[in-house]
Amino acid sequence: MTETPRVLITGAGGPSGYSLLVGFEAAAHGWELHAADIDPNAAGLYVVPEPQRAILPRGDDPAFSQVLLDLCSERGIDVLIPTVDSELLDVAKRKDEFEAAGTALVLASQATLETCLDKWRLQEACEGHVRVPRCIVAEADFDPTSIELPAFVKPRSGSGSRGIALITEISELERLPRDGTMLVQENLPGPEYSVDVLADREGRVLAVVPRERMKVDSGIAVTAQTVHDPDLEEFGRAVAERIGLTGVANVQAKGAASGEPALLEVNARFPGTMPLTVASGVDMPGLCVKEALGEPMPEGTIDFEPTAMVRLMREHYMDISEIERMREAQAETAKAVEAVRGGA
Repeated sequence: MTETPRVLITGAGGPSGYSLLVGFEAAAHGWELHAADIDPNAAGLYVVPEPQRAILPRGDDPAFSQVLLDLCSERGIDVLIPTVDSELLDVAKRKDEFEAAGTALVLASQATLETCLDKWRLQEACEGHVRVPRCIVAEADFDPTSIELPAFVKPRSGSGSRGIALITEISELERLPRDGTMLVQENLPGPEYSVDVLADREGRVLAVVPRERMKVDSGIAVTAQTVHDPDLEEFGRAVAERIGLTGVANVQAKGAASGEPALLEVNARFPGTMPLTVASGVDMPGLCVKEALGEPMPEGTIDFEPTAMVRLMREHYMDISEIERMREAQAETAKAVEAVRGGA
């Protein structure tokens, strides 16, 4: 381990990566922060000094995990926090290689990620333990006339709201591909819930923090508040235990017609609204990094104080040459990707 722990956060241009970088910077933990993204214009890159920035290939590029592993090795990174869904599984599969290079991962296990990244598999894992929506996989024997409308269709894999649509006509269901990639799900008319959960490396759930998304812009909560809700807290805990969570996950649910929350999905990574959970008294990112550095987690359950948040924009000014140099770094990364492909 380096004398000053070095922490690398990927997806620096996304809400999760950016918020972690800003939060760690403000907390002054004494860590050396490194930021990486695919885009030279990513805002989070410019939170850290220029020598601590890096450009990566796309998370779904076959060369991604090797380029990232090489970067961690070259820079002596002690802790790596991937924040982009497309990166997570490939990095988790190479956990032993990262650890051999001296880099600990703040990341859910491969098994947990494989469950969470497949919404049908997640539903099967949690059914009988929490309320899950009625759901059918659109396969060869799929019968559109058996579906109660309106209903939602969504990709079996994927994140955010991409590919999700409310269906009101049978003709729309008849046009769905029947290759097992799409789900048809019960319409849940109630409010949406978001629950942040922290578990230690042994899978012991230490904190469950529900929050209400009061205003959303482009899929990101810009006004939100954390709330004490025993039912939601137990819901989040039950899901975390079923998926074998270690680290942090964001459990998303929506109210059924009965008012009971039903599971939508689990993002087994830090969410973009994590700063609100931190402000409420549970520093999930800081605790995870400290655990990765060898410090013990708290013994008991961590409580929180209900807190509200309004998200504002933040500007950062610099000489234009800084962005130009990051574009040059992007070209160097492209060469590294080709080298990895050439050696495969």
